Amino acid sequence: MVEPQRAQRTRRRSHRGAARSLPRVGVICAIVAGCGQNPTEPNRLDAMGKVTVKSKDHSFEAWVADSDEERQRGLMFVTADQMRPTSEGHERSMLFVFPREQGPTAGFWMRNTQIPLDIAFIRSDGRIVRVHTMAPFDERSYAPGAPYRYALEVNAGVFERLEIKKGDMIEIPDSVMREAR
Repeated sequence: MVEPQRAQRTRRRSHRGAARSLPRVGVICAIVAGCGQNPTEPNRLDAMGKVTVKSKDHSFEAWVADSDEERQRGLMFVTADQMRPTSEGHERSMLFVFPREQGPTAGFWMRNTQIPLDIAFIRSDGRIVRVHTMAPFDERSYAPGAPYRYALEVNAGVFERLEIKKGDMIEIPDSVMREAR
């Protein structure tokens, strides 16, 4: 989930700074989806778009969080059962798609998220810039330290098991990349 506290700090800075700093993920989230509020229900996963993303020889079935509200809720309230691999053996995941590149300090948190997750922050070209393992209900910020355009969340331990790490490529469908432009 996108971290609202950082969003509010970003918004305050943007009012003092140039308009070009305004479209940070947190600002968009704060204005449209009411960041700072505590979502009390999960995303309707059955109503979200899905895509298959790949890294190395591994496929992930990803729910696409491409609206402010979907990105704010992320995998909040999702259970381990809902994150079980598909019948085809694909890992379940959520792909966060941002309309613009996000700054290196724009992080995610685990409020209302009951399962541990791995997150890969991904540049516009598909290269992973950072991977974190996040603890359930942890409200500290997990930030990449580098600009990113996408983030992929999976069950904790999956990236390590599949040897997916910083510098590796994530193949994101062209349809998602075009829509994000």
